[in-house]
Amino acid sequence: MFDKAFGFTPMCGEEGVSGAACSGLGTFRRLNLGGSVFHVIPGKGTTGLQDSSGWAIETALDVEWAHTMAPKANVIMVTTPTAETLGVQGFPSIFKGIDYLSNNHLADVISMSLGSGEEAFGSPQNLYNFEKTLQNARAHHVTVLASSGDGGPENSYKTPVKNPRPIPGQSVGFPASSPLVTAVGGTNLCTDPATGQTVDNVSPPVACQISPAQREVAWSGSGGGFSHVFGRPSYQSTLPAGSAAFPAGAGRGLPDVSLNAAPRTGVLEYVSAPGTGPYFQCPDTMTACSAGWYVIGGTSASSPELAGIVALADEAAGRDLGFINPALYRMANKPATYATDFFDVTVGNNQQPASTTPGFNAGPGWDAVTGLGTPGFNGPKFIADLAAEVKSTD
Repeated sequence: MFDKAFGFTPMCGEEGVSGAACSGLGTFRRLNLGGSVFHVIPGKGTTGLQDSSGWAIETALDVEWAHTMAPKANVIMVTTPTAETLGVQGFPSIFKGIDYLSNNHLADVISMSLGSGEEAFGSPQNLYNFEKTLQNARAHHVTVLASSGDGGPENSYKTPVKNPRPIPGQSVGFPASSPLVTAVGGTNLCTDPATGQTVDNVSPPVACQISPAQREVAWSGSGGGFSHVFGRPSYQSTLPAGSAAFPAGAGRGLPDVSLNAAPRTGVLEYVSAPGTGPYFQCPDTMTACSAGWYVIGGTSASSPELAGIVALADEAAGRDLGFINPALYRMANKPATYATDFFDVTVGNNQQPASTTPGFNAGPGWDAVTGLGTPGFNGPKFIADLAAEVKSTD
């Protein structure tokens, strides 16, 4: 349905696409690691994390928008049996999956639309243990991306369990906070909804109704800030002119870059889940829905968007680029390249409504809301420049 609506070439492995019809097509397959996936509808005494309908939104979003950005790329959806991804419970099986992909070179780019506040892991050592998997991915030239989060500068000790306890003060989420991961934040995309070509500061959302008009405005939910676990990496030692200063002693800053993620300027997604659940609601009503079109926001959209762009850069380079963060910052520190390859988002902030925790402001260069801004402002040139900039020593 998604391919038909947008005129995309389908992937071999999609429903109804097999055999001779697969000639010349990219492939889609599901890789189930570690046992069967739970399909339990939440009930009394559960955490609510086993809601298959809720997770269907996330998985469909990742697959459809990686496919949108790179329609002929091969896509693997990896599933693990533990629904809880936040805190230490679910991450071991997820990271075993990453190791499996890296060791068998089944993927060039990995996108994770998930995360948990660093403090939810109990101790820094638990995060250091997961870093071994990310080091392995780097060694195998696999690019790893992760959503920076949807709570601005705030996170919880464990979500989405009932009544999560907030982490005091500013915090960031892992795996986006790892220096070995490209952290992807979010923006409002303030362009004409019909053509997507011209800036629109008249139509909703309110965040876009500013003067002078801006192509993109920082999304208030964009996860950003400074790690309490990982130090400032060398690739962030030099930032573009005008960038926000790192606080004294601050750790790794995130996000690195951002793409469209605000729900009010969200992406279209088609969900074909077999059952209904409380996560699905018909537009403008409180009635539970199932299959259909949804407008979805969050950095769960921006990470797969970037995954597709990096896949195109891999193709342009004729090799697997792998770890791209040093290259992104080198590109941004060349004024002419930064001006053509990135859109520098300078308006907006990620302060949360009614919160006493201060947010961060977008501004010139790097900031803790949108990072370096939006990559791919000039799509073909960004792809070519990234392909050329990544070095074997990165």
